[in-house]
Amino acid sequence: MNLIETWTSSIEVIPSNKLAVIRRRIAKGWQAVGPLVMFLGMFAVVGGLTPTFIGNGGLTIVAASAAPILLVAIGQALVLNIGSIDLSNASITLLGAILLAMTLGPLGGAAPIVVVLMVSLFGAVNGLIVAFAQVPSFALTLGTFGILQSAALVVSGATTVYVTQNADVVSPLYQGGIAGLPMTFIIGVIVAVVSWAFLRFTRAGQGMTAIGKNESGAIFSGIRTRLLKVLAYALSGFMAGLAGITIIAQAGSASPTGLGSDLLLPGIAAAIVGGTSISGGVTNPINVVFGALTVALVPIATAAIGIDAQAQNLVYGVVIIVIVALTLARSKNEIVK
Repeated sequence: MNLIETWTSSIEVIPSNKLAVIRRRIAKGWQAVGPLVMFLGMFAVVGGLTPTFIGNGGLTIVAASAAPILLVAIGQALVLNIGSIDLSNASITLLGAILLAMTLGPLGGAAPIVVVLMVSLFGAVNGLIVAFAQVPSFALTLGTFGILQSAALVVSGATTVYVTQNADVVSPLYQGGIAGLPMTFIIGVIVAVVSWAFLRFTRAGQGMTAIGKNESGAIFSGIRTRLLKVLAYALSGFMAGLAGITIIAQAGSASPTGLGSDLLLPGIAAAIVGGTSISGGVTNPINVVFGALTVALVPIATAAIGIDAQAQNLVYGVVIIVIVALTLARSKNEIVK
């Protein structure tokens, strides 16, 4: 026996099946209580470093910032749940906000409905292409992300679009609230609860989860997988439209480079921090609420500990990588790509 063989034989190696069991336990634990624990931990850190933050309406600020992130993250979670991804829902949000700012004047109270239906259609088109043309979701939505970003630039004239008429149609959603929480965030929480009930108690929701767990098995079980994929992407577009409304309610304007222009990474991070599995078949939209709150705290936490604001995307990226690495359950012979 040579030196290398002697050395390797002396190392105690954990069997791969035991590693899989450990990862599954970590994943289940995270999905159950991880999102809430992480939010409370980060909130405690921020409160300890900046005591005035909590006393000066800090939770209201966090909730307001979390509202568009939460809605985008719920849409992302529904798509991740079927084993796909939607890189375009953040740009759909931005385009929807710009369209709403432009149409509130001429359409009044009908504008939010028209815009939400329009962007839901954008999401449905993504789903149709993924389901029937068999284009990988990552490649497709990366392409539509660029297309919709360009559309936002063209439609807005690469400038800020202000709401000049009928602003009161949506502004009360930000100005009003309950227990110090703006209605935009409360709407997000209501949407999360409805989404949870949809996934848990309806045939369509259970079918989506089945697709994420085992698409081949879902097909053999008679589940209409293609239509459910279209539905998942349409719902992602719908959530993006609601997120666009929250942006206009808060800012009264929309811009290709303004509020809402950087929701892609925070939306994905919030879904994953909220316990959504990147490999599909596992999500809890109620936990995504805590994921969104945690992500909304990141800019405040980084400022409190002296990290440059430009490093926020670095923080989101690290969080995504770490949580996925810890919670992705792998079977003994599975290869992760």
